[in-house]
Amino acid sequence: MLKVNPNFVKLPPSYLFVDIAKRVNEFVLKNPDRPIIRLGIGDVTLPLPKAVVDAMVKASQEMGHAETFRGYGMECGYEFLRQAIADNDFKKRGVEIGIDEIFVSDGAKSDTGNIGDIFCTDNIVAVCDPVYPVYVDTNVMAGRAGEYEEGKGWSRIVYMPCLKENNFLPELPKEPVDIIYLCFPNNPAGVGISKTELKKWVDYANENKSVILFDAAYEAFITEPDMPHSIYEIPGAKTCAIEFRSFSKTAGFTGTRCAFTVIPKELEFGGVSLNKMWSRRQSTKMNGVPYVIQRAAEAVYSEEGAKQIRENITYYLNNAKIIREGLAAAGFEVYGGVDSPYIWLKTPNGLTSWEFFDLLLEKTGVVGTPGSGFGLNGEGYFRLTSFNTKENTEKAVARIIESFQA
Repeated sequence: MLKVNPNFVKLPPSYLFVDIAKRVNEFVLKNPDRPIIRLGIGDVTLPLPKAVVDAMVKASQEMGHAETFRGYGMECGYEFLRQAIADNDFKKRGVEIGIDEIFVSDGAKSDTGNIGDIFCTDNIVAVCDPVYPVYVDTNVMAGRAGEYEEGKGWSRIVYMPCLKENNFLPELPKEPVDIIYLCFPNNPAGVGISKTELKKWVDYANENKSVILFDAAYEAFITEPDMPHSIYEIPGAKTCAIEFRSFSKTAGFTGTRCAFTVIPKELEFGGVSLNKMWSRRQSTKMNGVPYVIQRAAEAVYSEEGAKQIRENITYYLNNAKIIREGLAAAGFEVYGGVDSPYIWLKTPNGLTSWEFFDLLLEKTGVVGTPGSGFGLNGEGYFRLTSFNTKENTEKAVARIIESFQA
């Protein structure tokens, strides 16, 4: 008789954002005339920059001619894109990364979920709390999480509370851990980390022979000068850290799908190269990102592409400012939104995260994300995103203030 993976059975029936979509769809069916403003899932609304679209069109036309047609590409990405990444995302910041240390993929979500394939199931995992749910759920699937205990979380996962009292920054684990997930600028709380603070983690990981899985998907939104855009700006990081990057929020590729993971060749454990292990995994389980998409991603680094992308990011950061300053002026307790597209809102009047979600939807038609969906310490908070239009963002803030005067 067939046996299924018992770890999948331990998970909740559906993913957080699937639950949200279901509730919103039910509301829309019952209230077809009520306008909805979506500030929940981190999906962009601005179109792809012209330079990116032009590159995509040109590459598509190449695929229609025998002399320029391309079939299977390198599973780790075409050299033209990996070189552009190395030169622009790293070398310009004083970091030397070889193109053979860069692996192009279809998304940081995929990579942060799949990276566990190269690690033993006996490893102890540490995550921030609240945290992007993919980190936890994929370790549950792999069998590293243990059993779920109501009010405590997964028995084998070490939770690092990110609270108002510690500026939503995790503290170093007090017990030995093997795998450490960090995301900065942070999702969901929207805060960044200084070079001084990040160095503590690099030193800890090197001293304890741990690996840091550093999600830098939102680095393009950093505005403060002391915040590193890459963990490799910190001395010693190449021997303890894997970095994940994405074009989704940076360049609007949420529907286009392109990202990359960096694994330095210096990163070895027990004499085994993680770079070679990931290369073996990728060459076995994927055939790479389409040529057309990689040419579009390359255009992100062109002079025109970089200018257009900066304009889009500035637009979203202005939306974040509208949310943050508007709600704060009305008496709400808000965090983030300076170096991040996310605003972390304290729910008013002692409401739980889901109570606030339902009430907000019913009274204003605004959709956000309940903080409890990100972990136990997310209860009592709510995430809003800046990825809608400026007009809708202003409307949403006005509706929230009118309906929930703090």
